[in-house]
Amino acid sequence: MSTRRYFAAHALLPQGWARDVCFTVDAGGFLSAIETGCTATEAERLAGPVIAGMPNLHSHAFQRAMAGLTEKGGPAGDSFWSWREQMYRFLERLTPDDVEVIATRLYVEMLEAGYTSVAEFHYLHHDASGAPYGDPAEMAWRHVAAADTAGIGLTMLPVLYAHSNFGGLPPVAGQRRFIHAIDAFERLMETLATRLHGTPLRRVGAAPHSLRAVTPQELGAVIAALNRMDSSAPLHIHAAEQRKEVDDSLAWSGLRPVEWLLKEVGLSERWTLVHATHMTPEETEGVARSGAVAGLCPSTEGDLGDGFFDAPRYLAAGGRFGIGGDSHVGVDPFMELRWFEYGQRLKSERRNVLVQDIGASLGGELYRRAAVGGAQALAQPVGTLAIGQRADWIVLNTDDAALTEQQGDGWLDAAIFGPVRRPVRDVMVGGQWRVRDGVHPQSAASLARYRTMLKRLLA
Repeated sequence: MSTRRYFAAHALLPQGWARDVCFTVDAGGFLSAIETGCTATEAERLAGPVIAGMPNLHSHAFQRAMAGLTEKGGPAGDSFWSWREQMYRFLERLTPDDVEVIATRLYVEMLEAGYTSVAEFHYLHHDASGAPYGDPAEMAWRHVAAADTAGIGLTMLPVLYAHSNFGGLPPVAGQRRFIHAIDAFERLMETLATRLHGTPLRRVGAAPHSLRAVTPQELGAVIAALNRMDSSAPLHIHAAEQRKEVDDSLAWSGLRPVEWLLKEVGLSERWTLVHATHMTPEETEGVARSGAVAGLCPSTEGDLGDGFFDAPRYLAAGGRFGIGGDSHVGVDPFMELRWFEYGQRLKSERRNVLVQDIGASLGGELYRRAAVGGAQALAQPVGTLAIGQRADWIVLNTDDAALTEQQGDGWLDAAIFGPVRRPVRDVMVGGQWRVRDGVHPQSAASLARYRTMLKRLLA
């Protein structure tokens, strides 16, 4: 790929919206020059306002095929925990081919919605009996292949899942496809890191599933192994999603999950705490001070009845956040940000809860902060349109009635909070066009394969 130039009449740069912007994208797909006040001479004219693509910091791709299948009246106390049992039953039939089909369809949908990179929190490792495949990394490679087909940036996060609850309790039968001993898990990490090192659009980190699924010794071993491979690689963990988890943690250690992580591990910018829903004020401010990212998944958290993240306190303390799709009941970054704010409105019974300054654009502020926080969580050079960053961007569709005649952050306010139907026109990842006029070139084929696979699974 040779160096190319693009002209945007409006573009969102780190310092704010700029007019008449020329971007130079080098042969590696990175932004090598940005000029404002330029002309469109010898540059491809972009068909709308340009913003940085959104990273999706938390994905369980296989759960995309479950969306809408668990909305039946359940027993008294229907909850995350009863949903989890349904998830265990669903995944028993999934083959590696099925997982690749699901992930490919999902990643195409992500790109069409404006996500340009994703962190895959990957814990579906083994066959239906719980035995490793001939290649223990088989399922991981299927996600990599799906990302290659779709052309999305990918941070692969192999998950250590060893126990059913705090104190190293044995796993239950439904978890057999997830389980690793620490030595086998370290070999999986090394395999992924070795093969994906230096490949375009790819990064490898690690994800101890949660404090209920790993012991302190296993958590320490994962961190040490990752440090030997790449001391800057990201670490993700589920934390304090459910009140039961908090209660079980207190019974185990006398400390709440996030309290334990702050005291015993020492969080830093490498860490992403997924959900972090049930924190005390002291924990909330401690995570904010640590520089870690809160990985928020509002559509999934609403679907599972998780509760409300203490966003006003966290943001006031300078906390960093990003958004994720998690179980993918929604595949839309603008919708996730809408429900992040709407959840806070429902909790506090007021409007514009998360805006930090009087007169500031809420949509603009949320989008910028989520993009930067997501980039930190993925440890990829994305999230802003700046020299040295990868050319991952979205061209907004100003023909959508919600966006038409807006300007500047008004486009983001409308895309997040307006009656928008198709906010994304074109999407570029690493200097390559992945979506044009709202459509990915693999959209029809991936949907056909997905429909055939789902028809068999649901028969």
